[in-house]
Amino acid sequence: MKHLYIALIFFLVSCDSTNSDYKDADNAIDAGREFIEACLKGDFVRASFYMVQDDTNKQDLAKIEKQYRDKDRDGRRQYREASINIAEIANPTESITIINYSNSFDRVGHKIKVTQQGNTWLVDFKYTFNPNL
Repeated sequence: MKHLYIALIFFLVSCDSTNSDYKDADNAIDAGREFIEACLKGDFVRASFYMVQDDTNKQDLAKIEKQYRDKDRDGRRQYREASINIAEIANPTESITIINYSNSFDRVGHKIKVTQQGNTWLVDFKYTFNPNL
C-alpha cells in the first residue's frame, strides 16, 4: 500500500499544471516567436504564457483557439508544419516591438506587439485586432 501512495504522489507531481517548462523571453523576438509558434502548433497554454494577461487578450486568444480547433485535421496539420515568415520588425520605443509576420501555410499578414514587462517580454495580443493601441 505504501508503494501505491508513493506512485500516486509522483503521478500528481508530474501532472502539475504550472508553466515551469517555459522560459521567460529575454527579448521581443523570442517572445513573439514563442507565441506565434505556439499558436501555429495549437499549444494555447504555451501561447498564453508568452502573452500579457488581461481580459481582452485572454478573450482574443480563446477566439483564435476556437478557430484552430474548428479546423479539420488536415488544416491543423498544415498550421503545425508552417514556418514563420517575418516581414518587418519595428521598435517604436525601447520597450515595445512590433512584429509584422505571416506563416508559410496561409501567407496572411499579421502584426503583434511585444512589450517589455520587468525583465521579460510579453505579447500584447489585442494589438493584432486593433493596431491603434
